[in-house]
Amino acid sequence: MDFLRPADLAEALAVKAQRPDAVPIAGGTDVMVELNFDHRRPAALLDLTGVAELAEWSTSDNSVRLGAAVPYSRVITELGEPLPALAMASRTVGSPQIRNRGTVGGNLGAASPAGDTHPVLLALGALVEVASVRGTRVLPAEEFYLGVKRNALEPDELITAVHLPAHAGPQQFAKVGTRNAMVIAVCSFSLNLRPAQRQVGAAIGSAAPTPRRAREAEEFLTAELPWDAPAPLADSLKRRFGELVAAATAPIDDVRGSADYRKHALAVLARRTLTWAWDEHRGSERTCA
Repeated sequence: MDFLRPADLAEALAVKAQRPDAVPIAGGTDVMVELNFDHRRPAALLDLTGVAELAEWSTSDNSVRLGAAVPYSRVITELGEPLPALAMASRTVGSPQIRNRGTVGGNLGAASPAGDTHPVLLALGALVEVASVRGTRVLPAEEFYLGVKRNALEPDELITAVHLPAHAGPQQFAKVGTRNAMVIAVCSFSLNLRPAQRQVGAAIGSAAPTPRRAREAEEFLTAELPWDAPAPLADSLKRRFGELVAAATAPIDDVRGSADYRKHALAVLARRTLTWAWDEHRGSERTCA
């Protein structure tokens, strides 16, 4: 196995063009597990830890450009205010050691249905920036996931960044696991409310072949939320929202949980996160009044 270590992004893209079989590795939290269990034996590894451009983030026009190799620990400490749901999801990833190494870009590249950050990216309407020697393109996160551990990258492309709206309104992330830490999600859910635009983003993880948005649930909330007079929400509204979220799933039975349990759990997560996000909105309205 060849070990390739470019010094900057231009060199990394050139190497990837010459060696499309090279597997990118930054945090290595997914790749090394596959190597250790002999589930994967690539011809080459492309080490991106020396590419400084991928480990930077910036803000402009009220959006955040998050470099693909920024670790979860920095998302938590540096981006909790503009990207609260992403920070919430990052806190649930593995152990402190994993959070110091793992990255949102790596989560995207692995494209596991259970990846913790995927529902947040979908709920926020994130854009994935990918590059090659041929140029750069940007695609919506929901177009990036093609199947179980399959993504939309061309063989010569690398994920370079994720673009997310900053301060996009009340947002939440929640997941269910078989224990409280160091666990792969049985299911997960993220919600984003944008009262100024009267928009709702809702997305599920680990309950379908790919992470996916719950579009009917989004449309229901958009039409039914009392945007102009944010009163407490009726239990019937929350319950219907949970039902629509559960209906958006296509789960399987596996060692972590049954399909029926995943549907039930997601309905509960949807109701809870809606309550928390709406309470946050109501609190901000009272503060501004």
